[in-house]
Order: sequence, then C-alpha cells, then structure tokens
Amino acid sequence: MAVNILAFGPNGSGKGTQGAIVKEKYGVNHIESGAIFREHIKGGTELGMKAKEYIDKGDLVPDEITIPMVLETLAKSKEHGWLLDGFPRSKAQAEALDKSLKEANMSLDYVLEIQLDRQIAAERIMGRRLCANDNNHPNHIAFEAIKPVEKDGKLVCRVCGGELSARPDDQDTDAINKRHDIYYDDVTGTMAAVNYFKNAGGARVISVDGSISIKEVTDAIMKELV
Repeated sequence: MAVNILAFGPNGSGKGTQGAIVKEKYGVNHIESGAIFREHIKGGTELGMKAKEYIDKGDLVPDEITIPMVLETLAKSKEHGWLLDGFPRSKAQAEALDKSLKEANMSLDYVLEIQLDRQIAAERIMGRRLCANDNNHPNHIAFEAIKPVEKDGKLVCRVCGGELSARPDDQDTDAINKRHDIYYDDVTGTMAAVNYFKNAGGARVISVDGSISIKEVTDAIMKELV
C-alpha cells in the first residue's frame, strides 16, 4: 500500500538525509520542491522562468506557480507513494495544498517534523556540501559519520565519489537568516503550516529531535512509521 508523507524541518535539520532513508526503506518517491523548480527552470518552462525570478531573490515562489508544479509531480507518484519535502512553506500554502489533495482524492498519511534549534540549524548549513550527482547524498565537514572523503587532494562525496560544492547562500548569514525567518514564523510561515497540519487531523504526526545523531533520528522516525 502506498504511503504519503509530508516532511518538515528547518534548513540544516537533516530533512533531506532522512527523506532519502525513508525513500529507500519504503520505496516512496522523495519529492523535493527545489528539485521540481530546478527541473522546470532547466526545461525553460513558463512556470520555471517565473519561479526563477523569485528564487534568485531568496523569496517564496507564489502559490499560483508552485502548487501546479507540486500537484503534477504528486499525481505521477500515486502508485508508489511520496514524501514531499520543502513544501508547503507558509500557512496559506498548507491550506491550499490540503484542499488540493482532497480534491484530487490523495491521502496524507504522515506529517513528519524534525525539530531543531535555530542557531544549531544555521551552523549545520554552513558545513554541508552538495554532491554533483545527488543532492541527497549526505556530506558535512563537521560530522564524522558523514564527512566527505579525500581523493587526489580534494574532498569528494562519501557515497559516490562525486564532486562537492557549497551553495553560495549556505555561506551567507543574511541568506540563512532570511530562510530561517520564513521557517520559524509560526504566524504565517512554515511553522504555521506545520501547526495547521498538526491540527487538521487525519494524518499521523511524527515529531523528532533533530539535534541527536543521524542514526538516532532515523530510529525515532522508523519507530513511528508503521
């Protein structure tokens, strides 16, 4: 039976890493909103070009652009189930997504929230590295368990040996604060979206402490996923 999961967590919480683990164990499609945007931008679609204007400024992409992209991808994943990561990012988006899922007769089975202190999240962001082959391959210079490996005098992905890079905005404290201002906003931002789904009923809510080790977070999540 296909399982549909909505994943929340601030940038730096390890949400992408845990999403990849859940994907492998349960066979669901890991749908990351940023990847949806990148696919449309790379393809030069009208929605993609509009989205790029907002992404380049570090602003939220408007719902009328984002939601059609997301729903199209979720619909393609009905057979295997999905884990949606990175959307919704506001209370308004949460309400719109909830309505759209119901209209499309798609269930939401779990809401996964990885909780993490804002300062710790910021420190983690600055140490992470992205693999050119797969952004969900965990690499972080500050965590022994997922440290990149050295090859020919440079650090490469610990999973596949791919080239690593740091996102420019991961090294920009102003950009990090801007993203976290959106996430930790519990009035209209992402935390308001988390609370919306917590109160909506229907889906089982899983909240885990993101400050513990990757394995401990994984164990806590797997214990609740049934």
